[in-house]
Amino acid sequence: MNNVDEYIHSLSEETQKIAQQIRCIILNTAPDCDESISYGMPAYKTFGKPLIYLAAYKNHIGLYATPSGHSHFSKELANYKQGKGSVQFPLNSPIPYELIKQIVAFRLKENETNHEK
Repeated sequence: MNNVDEYIHSLSEETQKIAQQIRCIILNTAPDCDESISYGMPAYKTFGKPLIYLAAYKNHIGLYATPSGHSHFSKELANYKQGKGSVQFPLNSPIPYELIKQIVAFRLKENETNHEK
């Protein structure tokens, strides 16, 4: 994959819609972010630091907001399968778009604060 458009177009039609909606949330919440493919998945950076990554799998969308992004929202993410810096949103359940927006906004503020130090 060379870019995020190619990545999203490689997905099933239903998963494309979800990934595109998450992409729009990220780009609208962090309009100055840099979008690329890193580690084989869409990656977003602000202030030269990772903001968030997303990846589509057969049964879920993975969101990677670094450990701080997940620990800050641990209560809201408690019902989802998680790793140290990742969460899985099952494709057969409603995707929590508003929560994703909150996570992106939190990570943006975190990157901005760390950049100012």
